[in-house]
Amino acid sequence: MMALMVEDEVPDGELAHNAAGGDRASFSMLVERHYGFIYRLAYRLMGNRADAEDVAQEVCARLGRAIRGYRGGSAFTTWLYAIVVNAVRDSGRRNARETAKATAWGTHALIAGEAEPEPEEAAETLWQAVRGLPPKQREAITLVYGEEMSHAEAADLMGCSESTVSWHIHEAKKRLKQIASAGEV
Repeated sequence: MMALMVEDEVPDGELAHNAAGGDRASFSMLVERHYGFIYRLAYRLMGNRADAEDVAQEVCARLGRAIRGYRGGSAFTTWLYAIVVNAVRDSGRRNARETAKATAWGTHALIAGEAEPEPEEAAETLWQAVRGLPPKQREAITLVYGEEMSHAEAADLMGCSESTVSWHIHEAKKRLKQIASAGEV
């Protein structure tokens, strides 16, 4: 007689395979297991809780359709990372279009003499600067410092070598130093 596995012991690949076959319980376990990762990654890349929640919900909805495409050739989190990053990019493009429309109509024009917003805490200010970096630098910094992954783990998720991750982080630090010395952070 085979003992039942505790849900935490069921590998992601097996859950994904079962979910692709229509097993709702397996799908629910995958979402529950990885929702924190999805949200944290979206938040680090976007910097806005509401936007990150929207992206996390969108990823969960996409996951329902996309799970059939998971082949198990790489870790489930590597595959999921790509879905989250694409959802963040899609959201950014949507937001950029909406902002451009609003700006064109003058709804976001600054009112002369309006007070400056209160300074944010230092960490959030730094993450805001990180969000302004080129995508690969932003992703490397987010995974290594935001998600506390090793360079090897980040390389696996980003689909590049460990040395490439190190290079992206090096370049990002140089850029952030320039921004800080210019007083932009």
